[in-house]
Amino acid sequence: MYVMILAAPGSGKGTQGKVLAASLGIPQVSTGDLLRAAVKAGTPLGTQAKGYIDQGLLVPDELVVELIREILDSASGRNGVLMDGFPRTVAQAEAVDRILAGKQARVDHVALLEVDEQELVQRLLARAAKEGRSDDNLESIQQRLRVFHQQTEPLIAYYERQGVVRRVQGSGDIDA
Repeated sequence: MYVMILAAPGSGKGTQGKVLAASLGIPQVSTGDLLRAAVKAGTPLGTQAKGYIDQGLLVPDELVVELIREILDSASGRNGVLMDGFPRTVAQAEAVDRILAGKQARVDHVALLEVDEQELVQRLLARAAKEGRSDDNLESIQQRLRVFHQQTEPLIAYYERQGVVRRVQGSGDIDA
């Protein structure tokens, strides 16, 4: 089963992704976590990605799609994955569709977490204070939200045309 969680930064994709992946028995793939690990390890992909991440910009499609292809081709990803925060653009979604079509598979479900923007900013600022993440400063947060609205929101329509979107209220406690 191939499942995606789409939502703005700070909406709880990672937290809900862990819960959902565990209940479905499939691995969770967070491109954000993978990219941060690559940055920390100083890999060539990480070095390229760091400049984009620190500015609150999306990492270019070709870098992220290759990372996802490796995951989908791995032993752990062959029978399904939960993609957390990926794809972020229609071009990335089309690339995933091509990869999955080669496996005679498709995206089965897209969970769309909806959270008020003011709450998102407060969550991200609190996370920055707690975790010290360089990509969680006010200027970067505002840029990431602009990028989300401009480039990621068209995914909602893309997946709605496929009939796989499920809208979920992302405010409140985690279990709700």
